[in-house]
Amino acid sequence: MSLLPSKFGSLHLHLLRPPNPNPSPHPRRQTLKISSGKRSGRQRYPSERKVLKLKHKDIVGNVKNKYEGIWRLSKLGVPVDRDPGKDFLGVSQSLLEEIAKVLEFPVASMLPSEAFTVVRKSFDARKRLKEPKFVYVVEMDVDKLLSLEPRAWDFISELEPKAGLVEHMPQARKSGDLTSIIDGLKEVHQSSVSGGSGNTMLNGSQGSYTFPTARKPKIAVVGSGPSGLFAALVLAEFGADVTLIERGQPVEQRGRDIGALAVRQILQTESNFCFGEGGAGTWSDGKLVTRIGRNSGSVLAVMETLVQFGAPEGILVNGKPHLGTDKLVPLLRNFRQHLLKLGVTIKFGTRVDDLLVDNEQVVGVRVSDSVDRLQSSSKKWEYDAVVLAVGHSARDLYQTLLSHNIELIPKDFAVGLRIEHPQEVVNSLQYSGLATEVCRGRGKVPVADYKVAKYVSGENRAEPLHATSRSCYSFCMCPGGQVVLTSTNPSEICVNGMSFSRRDSKWANAALVVTVSTKDFGALNLHGPLAGVEFQREFEQRAARMGGGNFVVPVQTVTDFMDNKLSVTSVPQSSYRLGVKAANLHKLFPDYVTETLQQSISAFDKELPGFICEEALLHGVETRTSSPIQIPRSVETYESTSLKGLYPIGEGAGYAGGIVSAAVDGMHAGFAVAKNFGLCNDGIESILGKARSAGFLEY
Repeated sequence: MSLLPSKFGSLHLHLLRPPNPNPSPHPRRQTLKISSGKRSGRQRYPSERKVLKLKHKDIVGNVKNKYEGIWRLSKLGVPVDRDPGKDFLGVSQSLLEEIAKVLEFPVASMLPSEAFTVVRKSFDARKRLKEPKFVYVVEMDVDKLLSLEPRAWDFISELEPKAGLVEHMPQARKSGDLTSIIDGLKEVHQSSVSGGSGNTMLNGSQGSYTFPTARKPKIAVVGSGPSGLFAALVLAEFGADVTLIERGQPVEQRGRDIGALAVRQILQTESNFCFGEGGAGTWSDGKLVTRIGRNSGSVLAVMETLVQFGAPEGILVNGKPHLGTDKLVPLLRNFRQHLLKLGVTIKFGTRVDDLLVDNEQVVGVRVSDSVDRLQSSSKKWEYDAVVLAVGHSARDLYQTLLSHNIELIPKDFAVGLRIEHPQEVVNSLQYSGLATEVCRGRGKVPVADYKVAKYVSGENRAEPLHATSRSCYSFCMCPGGQVVLTSTNPSEICVNGMSFSRRDSKWANAALVVTVSTKDFGALNLHGPLAGVEFQREFEQRAARMGGGNFVVPVQTVTDFMDNKLSVTSVPQSSYRLGVKAANLHKLFPDYVTETLQQSISAFDKELPGFICEEALLHGVETRTSSPIQIPRSVETYESTSLKGLYPIGEGAGYAGGIVSAAVDGMHAGFAVAKNFGLCNDGIESILGKARSAGFLEY
């Protein structure tokens, strides 16, 4: 039992005080203390002070009744030795003690755990902390708390909002999977159906939905990655006749093709780490972290939908959620079965070779069997609209779009190398003495990862003309993972990282990439809309030549890379299964990329002493960090600004960066297309709010 000091005097007398049936809370006066991770107190920037002051004023003024709704308690820290561990997502006694401190409730064990829900759990092992701890965000149901522990009345009356720490919500957070959201809206508004000979209209406060009795619109969704799957799901739920076209294979066959690549070095150019059901993210770490707002309605809907199809519920709570390939495969199988039940036609092994255009509008697609390079099996399929949801490796389709004068805008991205350490080294760098608690993903604390970034001044002789500054940052860090081949052409080498759900490999890897722009493309005499694609291809082909063929990857120890020498021909063991070859990676990129990598790695070693070590191995090359182009589209309708009836979405179109942001983009696009065809009268913004763009990340 934990006893906390009470300002109400005797603990015994206070606990015997009967609950007040008609509370009249009088908030106490106090000085608000707001903390910041970067600057605090007088050091805080004036703009920061103003924002926090306004936020505090807003949340204090909005609390109309403390005894109803939900109180959200944030930054509740529980030391590792008092926490059940990373896999426990409930309310422990130690967490109740931290909650009791916030409420100033004297006996933590008397607080009913049923009144509290963990909505976020993260692990914080930063060196500046006295001790590593799990950090919680908890929601307190006031009605449930007072019904189970009436003596909490007076403590709730004294509870004050504090920006970022204690916040009140009039009602519980509403969320649900996408199917339930749409079905729920239909059911709620069923009573207000207005008849007529033409359409059936469902009207409601959050949107109006129209279901035509005329022919269903025929819509092709090209690509079965996250954006394509979610767009197809929305459109099918609204009654469209949807065909999902995927050049690759379903996950079962795709897994066998990837196995053949790893064992027999046979690359199936249409079924590999990039192409196939689920997109490139299927054989990756399955990260679900996002920069577009973890608590936004759109992101929550995507996460709930993933749970609906088999993802563990822990992704809704974990601070750094991820799935892993072994969890993604059955999830995608469930997703596919649901689409089939909705009447979606799914065409695997089918490549879109061209668009059918009439009077400046898409009227269909020309397709062929994806293994038929001569396109002798070509067919023409007519559609009312085409949703283009391809990934950023569908370079042939970019060329097809150009042939129809569709505008493509080159965009910045990043290129670099993938660094691999023994996972035990990363555990020690991040956790020190706590590293023994990792236990290959089965321990009390998460497998250690890292996120590093460095700005480098452009005042460098190696910089192209007019270059200013660049950033180098870690990308797609895969703890307990392996380096894999993501090439789609035998003459090119491109690598990425992947992990299984347990992250129990003995290696950790991450890309270290440097930002590049159109100025850099021009320096290599590469111009035009696809200059970025050619820039990527140039270094992928160089890497293939340096490796000597057969998908062998050129590698160099970090210590040799920093000294610009090749002192050894035998290198540390790598997780890459197709073979590695010692090479001088300084010969791979232009000097400005190489020197930026050197300066940044040196800075990373100061931040994480030991980052530069003999066991660390650099793999070349990582180029496909994001799409090299963007296809302009309408902000409201998602329709291409160059061609009517074409809807470019997701990562390949330049509007997403990762599984979650791609899914959100596909979901919003699905609503927009449905609205354009009269299947619904309002977009998803009226239900879940506007989605933030993933944009281009520059740390």
